[in-house]
Amino acid sequence: MVTRPPITSTTRIARRVGGTRAAARMVPEETPVALSYAGTTHAVMMATPSDFEDFALGFSITEGIVGSPDEIESIVVEEAGPGVDIQIRLKDAANRRFEARRRRLAGPVGCGLCGIESIEEAMRAVRPIGDLSLTLSARDVTRSVGLLAKSQPLHADTGAVHAAGFYVPGKGIVAAREDVGRHNALDKLAGALARAGIDGASGAVVVTSRVSVEMVQKTAAIGAPAIIAVSAPTALAIRMAEDAGLSLVALVRGEEFDIFTHPERITSGASQNVA
Repeated sequence: MVTRPPITSTTRIARRVGGTRAAARMVPEETPVALSYAGTTHAVMMATPSDFEDFALGFSITEGIVGSPDEIESIVVEEAGPGVDIQIRLKDAANRRFEARRRRLAGPVGCGLCGIESIEEAMRAVRPIGDLSLTLSARDVTRSVGLLAKSQPLHADTGAVHAAGFYVPGKGIVAAREDVGRHNALDKLAGALARAGIDGASGAVVVTSRVSVEMVQKTAAIGAPAIIAVSAPTALAIRMAEDAGLSLVALVRGEEFDIFTHPERITSGASQNVA
């Protein structure tokens, strides 16, 4: 089993009003992680070296490589010099589908679409969310962000990683993952939910980052009918969420937030928070 510390201590010169001094600071590790299928590297992402199996499974699901964990034969995590190589073996039917659409991507932190070979792939349609059974009160929205903040041990130590959590009304944050890359954190969350058998339709994805188009695509792949974010969405993310039937709530600040798409899932007077 590959184990690497997700954070490390470094020294710094801290300049403050009261003076300047040398001090220690915890910072997150950033490691190249290769995701390889059938022995061939498909993607290399700069990521936090943790939750490798969740990352591999979640990436495979949110990128549409597999539809469920049952289509993966094995996941083996290997040391690869300065990085980590995750070897993923697909079962026959899934492997045939994957070979038919093979592409290569390589992305730095904050880039989830680098290296995609076609505009069509970048703009791939997402699965429509037709289930309206999930409703979220205004209290659910604000509470989900507060609870996610309490589920970020790496961020508490470093102040430098993103988080993605899954909020279920009446239960709170049932799973959360952190990473230096926002889309990596969401992939890890997708894998954690799949491994735990948690139905994506039962709750909302909550993220500490802005909402870009790939965050909407990955949320839809999870099957969650809503995404709640601390930061703002992009225009394309709003259009895609609207078309997919996904409720997009963002800019959560204390008791205030904005609903950009499908407000019918948000109850208890939440519309008064929208400018």
